[in-house]
Order: sequence, then structure tokens, then C-alpha cells
Amino acid sequence: MTDASPTAAVLIIGDEVLSGRTQDTNLNTIARFLAALGIDLLEARTVGDRKAQIVEALNALRAGHDYVFTTGGIGPTHDDITADAVATAFGVALPEHPEALAILERRYGAGEFNAPRRRMARIPEGGALIANPVTDAPGFQIGNVFVMAGVPKIMTAMLEDVAPRLRTGAVVHARTVRVTGVGEGSVADILSAAARANPDLSFGSYPFGAGTVGEIGTNLVVRGRDEGAVEAATAALLETLELAGVVATAV
Repeated sequence: MTDASPTAAVLIIGDEVLSGRTQDTNLNTIARFLAALGIDLLEARTVGDRKAQIVEALNALRAGHDYVFTTGGIGPTHDDITADAVATAFGVALPEHPEALAILERRYGAGEFNAPRRRMARIPEGGALIANPVTDAPGFQIGNVFVMAGVPKIMTAMLEDVAPRLRTGAVVHARTVRVTGVGEGSVADILSAAARANPDLSFGSYPFGAGTVGEIGTNLVVRGRDEGAVEAATAALLETLELAGVVATAV
């Protein structure tokens, strides 16, 4: 891809997420991680523990984005099939990786390093390990795909090893204008006009307090890679709201 800022997608894998038994927090963590690096997260999908579904989703995402981050399905149990699916997607073998094997042997010792745990040493051919400082069992990178654990604490720790491998872009700056006393419908036209006047910026509206007792209003968020343009648009938006008699403050 040739865009100045890289793009990314996230593939969340696991029946436990789709069933509601586990609440995913990894997407939020990855989104914040990428935003700080100036990488645009454009898409996220959640799939179950079904190999064909994982392969199909992964091939679509890796073809459409600079980077793909997967979470889940790299543990020792029978339903941990992410490594198998990734190998199939790339059309490569899935041998035991000597370094991964050595890491796991040190971690568990001869008495505890059983066949299920040995499965975690299988890495698609050509893959490079992603360090896991929490439980040692590594993730891996192959091509533009980063395969990480589903456990949030482990996944977050793995990102430390991932960060240096990524091409960064210009960071997105954001300013928030807090409007109180009226709903978002009352300021929708003003926000639309601001968006038309600044096509290189992004404008969003996020209401709060609707249907509850107490303060109602909406947060208007201005985003863009040109910090000066964001500041100027925010100031203009505040001025327009004030002229319209709307109570608003930049926060």
C-alpha cells in the first residue's frame, strides 16, 4: 500500500467471545496502541473457532490492509486452531519452531511439557516469534499478520515486541467540544457545515445523558493529522455554537 499512514485490521478469534462468555477488550487496547503510532485501524472482525472461517477472514483482511492483528486460539487445547488456519491461509507447512520449542521446554520442564503444550511450538513456516513476557509461549508474525494470544494481559505484553516492527504514520490529533443542555439533533446542522468546510478533518457526535435525569448534551469531536487545522476548526466550531446560543466548551 502507498498511503502515507499504514492501515490495519483486527481479527478476534474465539467461540467464547461470540457466545458472550468472554467480553473482548483486546480490540480497544489494539486500537489505542495503533493510534499512538499513527496507524489507521479501519476494520475489525470476530469469528469462531472454525478453520475455514478464519482462513477466509484472514485472507481478505491481509489483502486489504498493511497489517492484520489476530487475537485468540494459540493455546494448548484442541480448539486452539489459529496457527493451523494461518498456515493454511499462507499455504505453508506448520512445523515445530526450534526456538519456540526450547522456550516451552524451559518453561514447563520435562515432567510438565506434555503433547498439548508442545502444540504451542508449531509456527507456520517462515514465521518469526513474538515474545511473551508473561507466560513465555510465543505468538508469531508471518508476512503482515501478527498472531497473538487472546488473554488480554498476555496480548498487551506481546505488543511491546510488535511495535518496533511496524511502519508508523502521522498521529491523529483530536479535540472535543462539550455541548450541554441540548441533544445532538440541535447541533447536527452546525456540525455538518463544519465538516463540509473542512474536508480533510473528521467530525463526530457522541450524545450523553439521553433518557436520564440530569444533564444532557453531546460531545463533538474534531480529528485530523494537521494539529493546526484541528485547533482552527475547533475554535470556529465553538464560535458558531456560541453565536447560535448553544452552551459549549472545549475539553
